[in-house]
This record gives sequence, C-alpha cells and structure tokens, in this order.
Amino acid sequence: MSDRPYVLLSCAMSVDGYIDDAGPDRLRLSSPADFDRVDGVRATCDAILVGANTIRRDDPKLLIKSPSRQERRAARGLPRQPTKVTMTASGDLDPAARFFTMGDAPKLVYAGSHAAPSLVERLAGVAEVIDGGDPVDPRRLLADLSGRGVRRLMVEGGGGMHTRFLTDGLVDELQLVVAPFLIGDPSAPRFVHPGVFPQSPARPMRLAEVTRIGDLALLRYLTHRGRP
Repeated sequence: MSDRPYVLLSCAMSVDGYIDDAGPDRLRLSSPADFDRVDGVRATCDAILVGANTIRRDDPKLLIKSPSRQERRAARGLPRQPTKVTMTASGDLDPAARFFTMGDAPKLVYAGSHAAPSLVERLAGVAEVIDGGDPVDPRRLLADLSGRGVRRLMVEGGGGMHTRFLTDGLVDELQLVVAPFLIGDPSAPRFVHPGVFPQSPARPMRLAEVTRIGDLALLRYLTHRGRP
C-alpha cells in the first residue's frame, strides 16, 4: 500500500479566485449539473475531507446522493458512503452537525493534541477522535488513513485545507470549477491563502482535462506527483 492516499482537491471558484462572497449566506458557485458531477467524483473516493470551519459555516452532509452510485459501490464490496474526515486545532465541533448525524459511514476527527481528550468525550458515539499532533499534521493524517485502507481521498475545502495540502505538496490532482462571474471583494474567502507552493512557475502542474458544464468550466490539473 502507498505511504498515503491519492489526494484529489475539489473546488468551485469565481473567475477571480473566490470561493464565496462576504455575505452571511453561502454563495452557490456550481450548477445542478456540476453538483451531480461532484456526486460522481465522491463515489470514486474512499474518504472525503473538509476543515472544521467548513463544518461550522456550511453544515455539509458530505453524502453520495445518487442511489444508483451507492448501489454500484455496494456491488463492488465498498461501503455505500465514503468515510468522512475533518481536521480541527481547537476541537470546536458540534456533535449535532450534519457531518456527524447524516449517513452511517465512519466519521474521523483528527484533533490537535491539546484538544483531543475533551473532544473524545464530546463526540462519543458519533465519531472517532484521533490525536493528529500539535498542530495537526496532514502527513500524519494521511498515513493513518492509508493504514485504514483509504486509497483515494477527496479534499473539498475550505480555503485553509486547500492551502495546507497544497503548500505541503500533498495534492495529486486538482479539479477546479470556474464560475462565470467576478466577486472582487478582498474580504471574501479565496481558493487558497498566501503561501509557498511547490506548484510554482518553475514546476507547473499539467492540464489533463478541460470540460464545459453549461457556463462553468472544469479544469483538471495533475501535480508532479499525480502524473502517470
């Protein structure tokens, strides 16, 4: 088994690189057709990861919606739903969030060493809490997932998670959907935060696919590690 799973980073953003606006409600950048595509990508993965802030802000279910895709997974001897994964430094997670209450797939929480003991009690019965180091180390997380049989991990956000995995050189593939508008608000969250990235002009990614989804554009990039 590989030392870590294949890591696929998925994100929808505006033309100018924002993943949301600064308003109180979540801005939907995707279309129904793209949501269905994402559902299909989820069905190819063993686990899906989002950051704790995404759980607090968006309250996602992170489920495969299509019954036929669930059935095909079951026919292959796979769980009907991928394992849900999150990272948290503070341990500030609500056990009533849909991440924990929706679906019967395992829920794994990689917590900072100082937060893990109290979080074990708070999430008892709804999730397994793993000491992820202090601060939480994505490499340690990936090694643990690999030991649990996870071969393909989908990282769905938010910007902090995107940035962390990219700056640490832990992404094999990016699937970026570009929405046909601009946001232009510097206070709005962006696809990635400032950082030092191995995917630099001196070591660019390879564009593997461009797909039109209505007025959206899907760009699929492979990093150096993700190339065949």
